[in-house]
Amino acid sequence: MNLRATSGLLVMARGADAQRILSAAFERRQVAKRYTAVVAGLLPVDAAWQCIDLPILVDWPRRPLRTIHAQGQASQTRWRCVAQDLQTQTSRLELEPLTGRSHQLRVHLQALGHPIVGDPLYAPPAVQAQAPRLLLHACALGLAHPASGAPLHWDCPADF
Repeated sequence: MNLRATSGLLVMARGADAQRILSAAFERRQVAKRYTAVVAGLLPVDAAWQCIDLPILVDWPRRPLRTIHAQGQASQTRWRCVAQDLQTQTSRLELEPLTGRSHQLRVHLQALGHPIVGDPLYAPPAVQAQAPRLLLHACALGLAHPASGAPLHWDCPADF
């Protein structure tokens, strides 16, 4: 099972100094990230962003799974529904993690009752079976260049 099945953009540093700077930028939440996901169920299409604010905790007996728990780490995800597919009873979402918890998008959407299609960890078998892979894609990334500080931005549309 591929636990890193998210497709799309990935940033890699060229050297230890750049890696430290990039890691610090991620830690300080200075990197803008946007994802596309297809989820089970129909959500209303709406241009307004909504926020999921639910704490996430490692489910130690079932690692690598995470769960929503009052004693978990604060976790926020902005989301909006951009399209529906009435035939497959799915919705296409744009997602922006405001925090960077492991499995955050997957856990938050499961908690809303709309797991990501093809998710082998958090979706029920019928939703897993709707796609051969996890339908979660890193579609936009923005950050400051680690050496010059110049703003950088990349876009990579989802192929699903």
